[in-house]
Amino acid sequence: MLDRLVRPVIDPPLQAAARALARTGVQADTVTLTGAAVGVGSAFAVAAGRFGVALALVALCRVLDGVDGALARRTRPTDFGGYLDAVCDFVFYAALPLGFAFADPARNALPAAVLLASFLGTAASFLAFAAIAARRGLRTAAQSPKAFYYLGGLAEGTETIAAFVAMCVWPQAFPAIALGFAALCAVTILGRVAVAWRLLR
Repeated sequence: MLDRLVRPVIDPPLQAAARALARTGVQADTVTLTGAAVGVGSAFAVAAGRFGVALALVALCRVLDGVDGALARRTRPTDFGGYLDAVCDFVFYAALPLGFAFADPARNALPAAVLLASFLGTAASFLAFAAIAARRGLRTAAQSPKAFYYLGGLAEGTETIAAFVAMCVWPQAFPAIALGFAALCAVTILGRVAVAWRLLR
């Protein structure tokens, strides 16, 4: 929901970083994989109770996730690059809640499981639509050019990262944040199904 509002603010510095990296010859896929490694590292930091370190790694992971797309568009976008970016995003989204489950299983395991289940639903509602949209030749650039049809919703990237930041800042509140965000994901799933019904039926 907030991605469209955030893009005009974050795009200029991401483009500047992409310009600098393009001059060095760094490939977008390298940035994508580095960002994924940093994101998984944030989950290990959470599991170890190092929430300040986790917060810094989450921020760096998302910066790299923004830079890779800007770099790809500046050099040579590929279908594999778009695929790799999506895979790495979902690996990160799954890893951080899992880290909280390991940090305090008694308090966090069930809320983490609920949140991960909701992420599975949002991923399915997002990627299944993208696959069918590609077959039908549907296109959108509503949230900057993407490798596939980007179907928005109440809980998008900005909201997810805001929830992750809140979890790292207030780790004791993880159960409430996780369950609250899972509810937003449920609304997102229903909204995407409604849009798919309207566009695909």
